[in-house]
Order: sequence, then structure tokens, then C-alpha cells
Amino acid sequence: MCGIYGTTITYSDNQIKSKLERTAFRGPDKMDWKSYNYNDATITFGHNRLSIIDLDPRSNQPFNYLDKINIVFNGEIYNFQELRKRLSQKGYVFNTTSDTEVICAAYLEFGKKCLDHLNGMFAFVIYDIRKQQFFGARDRLGQKPFYYYLNGKEFEFSSQISSIQLFNEKRLTISTNAIREYLSWGTIPDPNSIFNEIKKLQAGHYFTYDLNTGKFKNEEYWDIDYLGKYKFTGTYDEATLELEKIAKDAVKMRLFADVPVGVFLSGGVDSSLIAALATKSTNEKIKTFSVKFNEKGFDESIYAKQVADHLNTDHHIIECNYKEGIELIDDFHHYYDEPFNDSSAIPSMLLAKYTKKHVTVALSGDAGDESFIGYHRYNWVRHMNNIYKMPKPLRLLAAKTLNIMPHYKLKVIGGVIHNKSVNDAYLSTLYSPESNWFEFEQTNKLHFEELKYLYHENKNVFERVSDFDIKTYLNWDINTKVDRATMAYSLEARAPLLDYRIVEFARSLPTDFKFQNKNQKRILKDVLYKHVPKEIFDRPKAGFTMPFKEWFKADLKDYVLTELNFENLSEIPGIKPKEVIKMINQHMDGSWNRTGLIWQLIILRQWLKNNGQGFSIK
Repeated sequence: MCGIYGTTITYSDNQIKSKLERTAFRGPDKMDWKSYNYNDATITFGHNRLSIIDLDPRSNQPFNYLDKINIVFNGEIYNFQELRKRLSQKGYVFNTTSDTEVICAAYLEFGKKCLDHLNGMFAFVIYDIRKQQFFGARDRLGQKPFYYYLNGKEFEFSSQISSIQLFNEKRLTISTNAIREYLSWGTIPDPNSIFNEIKKLQAGHYFTYDLNTGKFKNEEYWDIDYLGKYKFTGTYDEATLELEKIAKDAVKMRLFADVPVGVFLSGGVDSSLIAALATKSTNEKIKTFSVKFNEKGFDESIYAKQVADHLNTDHHIIECNYKEGIELIDDFHHYYDEPFNDSSAIPSMLLAKYTKKHVTVALSGDAGDESFIGYHRYNWVRHMNNIYKMPKPLRLLAAKTLNIMPHYKLKVIGGVIHNKSVNDAYLSTLYSPESNWFEFEQTNKLHFEELKYLYHENKNVFERVSDFDIKTYLNWDINTKVDRATMAYSLEARAPLLDYRIVEFARSLPTDFKFQNKNQKRILKDVLYKHVPKEIFDRPKAGFTMPFKEWFKADLKDYVLTELNFENLSEIPGIKPKEVIKMINQHMDGSWNRTGLIWQLIILRQWLKNNGQGFSIK
């Protein structure tokens, strides 16, 4: 787990050093850069290393292999030992015990097809000396970030946008379209970024860049089976055994490291399963970590402790209060680089901060909800699906009636069921449906390429929304949140349920294996119950959230009213300050929960204040 950087643009050594220092938190163990001459030009590769596998300096990057290629790599290849054996049999010689060297040999052996052989989370760029080209890729599900600037023969890339941003005021402009997308969706969807000229390499894609011509080619190498071609034909019991087998292997692979490893344990199904399988995969006592909030309804730590006690782990509970929360908010822009609206990033950062004191790698339960239909909103889809079977006039009458009701939640429901289809209704729950506070027209929700995963008839609605969330919410939100939160404290997060074998297997299963009646994540739970008593989980599902609703009206009220006063709101492009202030007042008097809006604007205001100087907005 590291930070990578590279450029064909000429910068001074001090400028390169500054670019690497800007994201040194991603890899504090070793910072280095090297320049390579080709024709009459120069390439620079840089790297911030967080040493996880083969701690010896011989595995430092930028890494040269056989004088044929140079590489900078961020992430982990979990099956590198198996792949190394296969490549050794083909005559490749290895001088390290790192996965970096294995990527190099795999590239020389298989070319771009090397990606089919890698099981891991990664973003890397190879400089192929003979071909005079870059070959780069991002993992299948977008766990590791990759940003790039491209303008002919000017090419610059990095793990985080801030490294490219430095010394580039003349090249970059802040995107009004990105701000509009952020205000609508809470994030900036791939491949866009907050700057017009910087793009994200999409998950499951690779690129080639010809250094002589400046030609850039971007192609997809992996995708989920959204057409429903592959179907599991065995019994439910057979599927349960197969899932457990794959999950055990995924966990075991991710426990391998030359540094201490632990597990994030929320007490929910997903993280409890990972913790249970981890304890069965090693003779060492597993360290587990959870967050505790004092506010009623937000403290899940008691359930995490029950699981930890049953599994006999070395459990650590981290307490969070608003004072520490506000400190993390103030530093948020430094680590997240772009406006980002998921407030659970704060407890994620807190969890990472304290976990790092004990381990350098932590396994998480991310991706269980998307793959196995676990979110509350999927149960909501079940109700909506029935509502959309009603005659249209009756449904529209119900929507109109709800819209005039006094309670804001009823108004929201009325707005949702007013949509033309259940697909549109689901989509409207993911972006901001209100636009009366926008100066510009709201983002057209129908312009995303990823909508193809939702708008088709090859699968039922539950499978479609699950596919859509894997390609959007999981990638754009969850993976971004976890990567930045953990790397802020030089902690590597690994997610066994994001193993592409599990994702592909889940996509092949019949829906009722995952969601039967009201039983969500059915098959995942049944694997878990083999290891942890079912009674511990006999409770409503809880999300990983902070009590911002209460804090914004009490402990953080002055902070909110100061940060989002009329003057500061007037500096945010695209919004109507008077309308926003009305909405903030609704939150303060308790008539409408505006937590999302308040957090969203605090983060945007903070980013513009700390990053907007010197850049024009277009």
C-alpha cells in the first residue's frame, strides 16, 4: 500500500519532492523518485512506500526489472506467491520476495493479459523501455485510486489528485460540472474529477500511453456479469459450502503480511464473518477494532464485543466524541483531495487512526451489502416494486397526497413514488431530489454510462440495483472513503468480500439465495452462523454513521452557522445562499433533517477555501 506518481512534464527536483511530500502519509517508510531519459525527453517516477511485504530496501520503488521495465505500484497482489511459482517454472528469476517483482515478470510473460492473473487491489504504471510506452491499470473493483492529467505529450499521474494539482495553476481549472455532480450525488463520479483536466482511470480498466506520439488508449479488461449469462445451478447448501470455501481463501490470502494484521469489527454480519474466518486461519490471536459513540442509537460497540468475546480476539474499543470529530473535519480536505459527502468517513478515519497504533494492515467487511443485497434500501425496493404495480393514476394520487403532508419523510416518499418507474425511483434515492437551492440546472441523472447496469430487462430489479451499486456506490463512495481514511494514517485496509471471485459468485446466485422474504444477505448469514451464534445478530441492521444530526443542532451548532453563514455560502458556485439558510434553519428547529446538506456544504466550502486559490472555475 503506497502512493505512486509519475510525469513526462519537466519539474525541478524540489517540485517533485514537494509533490511526493504532499501525499507522504500514504507511504511514510520510504520516499524516492527516479528520472529516465528517452529521446530528448525525461520521465520521472516517484513513490511513497508503506512497507507491507518484503520490508527489505531491495523492494523499494521505483523498481527496475531486468533493465526492461520500470514500475511504480500501489496495492497488494494476494496470489503473488502462487503466480511467482508459475513464472519461475517458465524461467523467470526473482531477487526479492515482493509482489511488485511478480507483476513485472507477469507483464513480460503475458503482456496486458497479465491483469487476468492478478487477484488483488492495485493501481500501477509500467514504463516499457523497449516499446517506449506506459502500461497502467486499476483493479477490477476500484479499490485503489488513479488520477491522471493528459495533454498530448504532457502526462502526469498520481494516487491522489493533490500531487498533480501542485504547480499546475496554469494547466488546471475547477469544474463547475463536477461541483454540480457533487451537490447532486455527494461524490464526483468516475471518470471525472474536481478539475476539468484531470480524470480518474475507471475500475477494471487499463491504459497504454505512447511516449513518442502522445497517443492514449483506455480499455476495459473486466466487468461484472450484468447480462445474467452465468447462473449457479446447484442447491442452496452447495452454494453455501462454495461461498464459505472462497471466503476462507480470500481471508487467508489477505492475512499474509510481514507486519501486524488486525480486523475492523463493527459487530455486523460482514465484519463478524471476516473476523470469524480470520481466527480460523491462524494460530495467532487476532486483534479486532471497533468504534464507540456515547449517543443513544449510535453505539454498536456492545455487539462487536459480543462477537469478539465469542471468537476470543484481542479487542479494542475506540471512543469518539464531537471534539475529535471536528478536528478530523478540519483536516478532511488534506486527505480526501476532492469534495466527498459520506460523513461515515469521519468514524472511518478515527478507527484507522487508533488501529494504526497496533497494526499496519486491517481487514474489513466492505462489499457484503452490495453483493448480497443487504442495504435497507433493497428492502425498500421490494415495497416500491409492489407500489409500481398499482395503476398509474392511483400511484400519482398517493404521491400527491404524501407531498402535502406536514412530515418531511412523507414528502420525500411522495417525491420518490412520483417517478415513472421503479428504476427511476431507486435512482432518485441516491441523488439530491431537491434543486430549488441550485443556481444551475441539476445534473442530468441519465448521463452516466453505469446506468446500463440498472436500465435493462436481463435480471430482476433486485439484481439490477445490486449490480448498479457495485459499479457506482461501492466504487465511487465506499472504496474512496476507505482508501483515504486508512491511508491518512498509513494503514492498509484489505476487503476479502471484494475478492472478485466472491463478487462474481454472488452475481451468479439466484436472488432468493441472497434475499428471501425479508431475510437479506441470507447466504452470507448462514455461513456466519456456522462460526458465531445467530442470537448475537437478532437485531435491526445498523449503518456505520455518526450522530451528526444531533451534533449539528447542539455541540456543533455554532460551527455550522459560522462555516455556512451567508458570506461563506456566497463563495460556493451554483447555490442560492438564502434558500440554503432556510434549509439549515429547518434542521435547527427540528422540522426537517438536513444533516446531509449541511455536511455536504461544509466539505465543499472547506475544499474551496483550502484548494481553490489560484484556479479559475469553468
